[in-house]
Amino acid sequence: MANWQTHVEFEQGGKEKAAYGSDLLNQLSRDLTLEFGKGFSRSNLVYMRKFYLAFSKSETLSHQLSWSHYFEILKADNQLEISFYTKQCEKENWSVRELKRQMKSMLFHRLALSKDKDGVLKIAEQGAEVQKAEDIVKDPYVFEFLGIPQQYHYKEGELEEKLIQNLEQFLLELGKGFAFIGRQYKISLANRHFYVDLVFYHRILKCFVLIDLKRGEIEHNDIGQMNLYLNYFAKEENVEGDNPPIGIVLGAYKDHILVEYATENISKQLFVSKYQLYLPDKAQLSAELERLLDDDTGL
Repeated sequence: MANWQTHVEFEQGGKEKAAYGSDLLNQLSRDLTLEFGKGFSRSNLVYMRKFYLAFSKSETLSHQLSWSHYFEILKADNQLEISFYTKQCEKENWSVRELKRQMKSMLFHRLALSKDKDGVLKIAEQGAEVQKAEDIVKDPYVFEFLGIPQQYHYKEGELEEKLIQNLEQFLLELGKGFAFIGRQYKISLANRHFYVDLVFYHRILKCFVLIDLKRGEIEHNDIGQMNLYLNYFAKEENVEGDNPPIGIVLGAYKDHILVEYATENISKQLFVSKYQLYLPDKAQLSAELERLLDDDTGL
């Protein structure tokens, strides 16, 4: 590392953003290969340099992560993403495969765009903390792993079945702390029967998490029904030590004005989110995040 550090600092003249052309990298590759042997191809040097620039302070390195983890993390576009995925990978013990999926689904951008500038910088520095209900909710959720074509007219039951068949991937998308309890969880009230699509327990927040799936647009009565489920679980299912349950109504579309009015004065534990069946548009999310970070009303 010391020899590599010397090469980087000498060739850059002390500047972090030196122009690294092909000829220079090719020459370095030849020199280092002659001195140290195999492992110094041009492509490897590109990532070694990125690694040194991103983690020049040794205390920022995690011994829990392999070089394969760092190789994927260094594909991120900026230092905020690199820092976030390093922290999150360490916290949630992601395999390289899981890390690649989370990066493709633009997890950092999806979480960051639900926060202000201070919040973005905090999750980049510390990773995503789970301390309150809002911390486990994403908007949108990404279900590309289900393999459902965008134009396919699936039913809600099919979506639910697919999520259960891909439970490992679904739990990865939900995030740390979720334990699956059951599907079509039966509630009986006044001789009527209701069924919650999916029920989880969150071991960190110590509460039930109820998810209702909607194939199309979320309606106001869907929100009212979830509120009923939350009240039932709080009174009938919770035991000593359990916190109030969290409800997530998950649909393909939502009208923000309708949601605002339908959720006003309703439990702060009830959330309305969208899901999508394809990976997010990277350019669009990057542009939105850049606008947020450039906002003069922030830091």
